[in-house]
Amino acid sequence: QLAVQLIKQVGDHLHYVITNEAGASVYSASPLARAEMPDLDVSIRGAVSIARRVQDPLAELVKIDPKSIGVGMYQHDVDQTDLAHSLNSVVESVVNQVGVDVNTASPALLTYVSGIGQKLAERTVAYRDENGPFKSREQLKKVSGLGPKAFEQSAGFLRIRDGSNPLDASAIHPESYSIAEVVLKRAGITTRSSQEQVYQALEKLRKEKPIEKLSEELGAGVPTLLDIFEQLVRPGRDPRQDLPLPILRSDILKMEDLTPGMCLKGTVRNVVDFGAFVDIGVKQDGLLHRSQLPPGVTVQLGDIIDVEILKVEAERGRISLKVPN
Repeated sequence: QLAVQLIKQVGDHLHYVITNEAGASVYSASPLARAEMPDLDVSIRGAVSIARRVQDPLAELVKIDPKSIGVGMYQHDVDQTDLAHSLNSVVESVVNQVGVDVNTASPALLTYVSGIGQKLAERTVAYRDENGPFKSREQLKKVSGLGPKAFEQSAGFLRIRDGSNPLDASAIHPESYSIAEVVLKRAGITTRSSQEQVYQALEKLRKEKPIEKLSEELGAGVPTLLDIFEQLVRPGRDPRQDLPLPILRSDILKMEDLTPGMCLKGTVRNVVDFGAFVDIGVKQDGLLHRSQLPPGVTVQLGDIIDVEILKVEAERGRISLKVPN
């Protein structure tokens, strides 16, 4: 309703984005929310959480038990211990794949980093608050309780941007820094070279010497060497940058704005046996029945797809969708 009022007042150059609010009420009443926003009302905490999901969904959603977000209509019919274990494993895998900026991460996010538990995450943030931003990965060893084993497991997933060593912002593990430095030396560049210079020099090196031969000379596995090449070309790359951007809207505001035949982009919010529910920018998600999917086509949670309005039943709160021809 706020978006409707504002767009009417200032014009359709104002855009908005629809964000899933699942679990926001659970977070807003949690001890973590009270610690983060002690002076705010529960409803305001929930609103802040929803807004922060637009900025960094991963950093915000890790603060909520995955089961509270809603992972399917049958989630209560399976063994809850197995479900919790599987969901936590998925969250940990995603966090480690994306990587974590150790100078901005909350304890809730750091907890999911391999080798870092809740207590160590809290100590890491406490050290940062007391001593200022981390300047290098080596400095992490000064955190109480972060011993050699924890450092070995976590260092490659913890990023330090604008630190003393540019490699600390990459996914290259400190154990492989020596290999990365040899690669840079052979290519005639340094960690301070421009991205274009690095790309051209590494491409030239690979043409002059096959990756298998270089791997043998450096005593590093081919997969490790390929990862090093990728990270040197795109240091600190966030894999989420390759995903579709959120849909910004200014036109469709309520169900009454929809008409059959209208084509829109939507985000798949849930997949069930009989089809998928798609967020198209109004309060009620539309149903894309499986009979309306072309043969062999499937959709997954989070997919951004093109849909066409098939039927609108405003009095029943139902929207039927199809895939455009």
